[in-house]
Amino acid sequence: MSYTGEGGEASATANLAESIPHLRMSSGTIGRFIATGELTAGRYGLYRWEMPPHASGAGAHFHRTFSEAFYVLDGLVSLYNGVDWGAAGAGDFLYVPEGGIHGFRNDTDDPATMLILFAPGAAREGYFEELARIALAGREMTPEDWTALYAQYDQTMVAG
Repeated sequence: MSYTGEGGEASATANLAESIPHLRMSSGTIGRFIATGELTAGRYGLYRWEMPPHASGAGAHFHRTFSEAFYVLDGLVSLYNGVDWGAAGAGDFLYVPEGGIHGFRNDTDDPATMLILFAPGAAREGYFEELARIALAGREMTPEDWTALYAQYDQTMVAG
């Protein structure tokens, strides 16, 4: 039990749209960090991923320390379930437990938007911020550089 009080408390946090941190990836995708692990005391993280047509995303990978879930709001998102890439439309959901291989991208001529939920709330925003900085600077990454970055954020890439 996390709360042991008797009558509840006023402890809700409102994160209004204009104050939600966001970034633009090199693919044109806008990632909105709706609820970071810092905000939720590490319980979960929630991002909104707004992908333009033909936006690259995450190749096949897995995480050892957190689960991840994807909920498509609009458009079609290509989601990888560890076996096949499939088109997921509005209302479709993919849950990936720790160790589950997955990936995502937008292969269509239309924009697509999804929510990404991960638990517990690892500081994933740092990973995406670093990817954006690398692209913006035009930095060339060696395989060793990529391995170190992935290790820092619990991301293990695999063939898929």
